[in-house]
Amino acid sequence: MTPNTNPASQAHTGSPPSSGFERSVGPKSATAINMTQMCGIGPFVTIPTMVATMGGPQAMFGWLIGAIIALADGLVWAELGAAMPGAGGTYVYLREAFQYRTGRLMPFLFAWTALLFIPLIMSTGVIGLVTYLGYLVPGVVDANGNTTLIGHVIGIAVVALTVVLLYRKIGQISKLTSVLFGVMLCSVIAVIIAAYTHFHPSLAFAFTPGAFHPFGGAFWAGLGAGLVIAIYDYLGYNTTAYLGAEIRDPGRVLPRSIVYSIVGIMALYFLLQVGVLGAVPWEEVTKSTSIASLVLERSWGVVAAKIITVLVIVTAFGSVFAGLLGGSRVPFEAARDKLFLPWFGKLHPRLHFPHVGLIVMGVITAIGSLFTLSDVINMLTAVFVIVQSVAQVFALIVLRRRQPGLNRPYRMWLYPVPAIVALAGWLFIYYSAGLKPVLLSLAWMVVGIAAYLVWAKVERTWPFGPKEIREQYLTATAA
Repeated sequence: MTPNTNPASQAHTGSPPSSGFERSVGPKSATAINMTQMCGIGPFVTIPTMVATMGGPQAMFGWLIGAIIALADGLVWAELGAAMPGAGGTYVYLREAFQYRTGRLMPFLFAWTALLFIPLIMSTGVIGLVTYLGYLVPGVVDANGNTTLIGHVIGIAVVALTVVLLYRKIGQISKLTSVLFGVMLCSVIAVIIAAYTHFHPSLAFAFTPGAFHPFGGAFWAGLGAGLVIAIYDYLGYNTTAYLGAEIRDPGRVLPRSIVYSIVGIMALYFLLQVGVLGAVPWEEVTKSTSIASLVLERSWGVVAAKIITVLVIVTAFGSVFAGLLGGSRVPFEAARDKLFLPWFGKLHPRLHFPHVGLIVMGVITAIGSLFTLSDVINMLTAVFVIVQSVAQVFALIVLRRRQPGLNRPYRMWLYPVPAIVALAGWLFIYYSAGLKPVLLSLAWMVVGIAAYLVWAKVERTWPFGPKEIREQYLTATAA
């Protein structure tokens, strides 16, 4: 990925020097943060659901289609993140793009929804962690795979431990994240190797008869619901964009960390899915609550299965760790703009990180871990698609037109094709999330708009006052 030759890009940081953050996250740590958040427990708990939803081994192609959407959206993040590397990611992009017509409405709505959907993503990691712990510890989950009371208590304790470990400087966290990334790779690769030592092509490629028939085939019938699962498993490639104010040389590091992490995880997921399907009949896969442990037990025995299950549990913890690390930065910029509760805009006086955002998101994560995995996935997907994913595509287009002079160390390849692919993919996923999650997400947005109007009335800003146009990053480029 080659940055442009604009000399300004060499010195441009895009973040005001008074932000208070330390730019100490380099390229390796940035990619590790993204991949640790992306993989986590996701595929280990969703492969059975994915296979059941798409009616057989053809589910492997659902991961590839999901990867195409993720990569197209990743290029949106790459351009916006490289040009505007501030804390909070999407909040900054929406603030800069939509201030001309709707004032601060869109960044407010994003901060409003982020307080819900980011912790919900982390909740799925906690739920998955507890599920796999049930393979080792009796009583954590019941016979149907549902979390028991003691399992919920353990989940809340995991969240508390994560918050405690994140209560430190970003430089120290980067080192810990690299360790968790290594554990994640070991766990995934171990399951992949185990699967292929017990691999039967006749199982892996036993596609359901008529699965790909254009009218009523199992693949097409389950594609929408399957993509909801697939895109959930890819979420996290944008984590470094939330940490934009703490990335060294963000014009180069941010785009590369995003693209490399998506391509790397796509390869791991596809190998893992095919390997699992070749080691265990797909009918058994759909009934398993800890598929990685089952594959390891079939291939290497119970002892090996228990050892690797421990690594899977650590991997799940790593995804929660990386997610809360990035998510806790989102409300910071909104609070600094006096668009959100002022407590979120304060950095810890000694450790220099937004500790209030970390604590609040930790609490919401703990609450979300009390629900079922499928309910949480559908809800979080519906909540973030409109206010983040779809809005961000339009933000990219608006900024290209409104701020042509903005320094862009990276420009989207083949623009606007990836933006169109991402937009179409997100709208299809939103529709496929189901009526209840969509209605709940719309209700949450309506309440958010009402809250914004109350705030705007008090602050006498749009629509009750003049718009405040602050082209912060364009001004930084000019300077």
